[in-house]
Amino acid sequence: MPRCTFRPCIDLHAGQVKQIVGGTLHTTPSPSASTSTPSLQTNHISPHPPSYFASLYRAHHLRGGHVIMLGPGNEAAAADALQAWPGGFHVGGGIGAANAGAWIARGAEKVIVTSYLFPEGRFALERLRDVLAALGGQRAKLVVDLSCRRVEGGEGDGGARWAVAMDKWQRLTDMEVDAGSGSPFPSSSPPQSIAALEPYCSEFLVHAADVEGLQGGIDQELVARLGEWCSIPVTYAGGGRSVADLALVDRLAGGRVDLTIGSALDIFGGEGVTLEECVEWNARRAGEAAS
Repeated sequence: MPRCTFRPCIDLHAGQVKQIVGGTLHTTPSPSASTSTPSLQTNHISPHPPSYFASLYRAHHLRGGHVIMLGPGNEAAAADALQAWPGGFHVGGGIGAANAGAWIARGAEKVIVTSYLFPEGRFALERLRDVLAALGGQRAKLVVDLSCRRVEGGEGDGGARWAVAMDKWQRLTDMEVDAGSGSPFPSSSPPQSIAALEPYCSEFLVHAADVEGLQGGIDQELVARLGEWCSIPVTYAGGGRSVADLALVDRLAGGRVDLTIGSALDIFGGEGVTLEECVEWNARRAGEAAS
């Protein structure tokens, strides 16, 4: 039986490791690492370089974490993390066909792609194919980011709908996060996602942008739906605040969704959960899965 595991993260903004309220990433950050845009809400700015966290995760065997470049000026910081643990991370933020292979060569285990797939906010299948071709057709090296926001006008169970969000989660696209049909993107509006995308990638990453960084609890309905819809690994991020949320995600998604905890984690100045507790959770779940 699958088990929910804790997945680590290194979020980069203006060249520094930060924890940010996702819904406040309205504009491009200043090139200076010491300044932020007026509307930006930052939960934590770390005094440590990315390599510090990469080495920490490596010491605890926390594989499959993501390094996210939130805007320009973060390439050197991302490379610093990869140098500390080659093959230990998935890298996202500004990834497209032109640079996907280069990030793999720099030490990323996988690359994460979102905004590149949505020119003018509309999904372009040819761009997804271009990224995959740049990776030599190896879908094992590709993660599709379906980070999203809730939208109005839902129908069916609970009426919940989520639209994929691009450009630092500020712009909604024409794609909804849903089960999909399994056919290669039928001519429907909006385009369907999960089943149609799965043949092109090895994992999904889903930030619930509405609750990202707020430490107010996860989007339970989204987590449950992801557990129903996805047949490949998926990592959820947004609102996680304690070990109890790891147990909640495990129950809601039947162990088929992993959880990233950021702002609530002690290494990022949080008070909800310690990294040691998350490491112990993973060890327990690995032991249960082996028994």
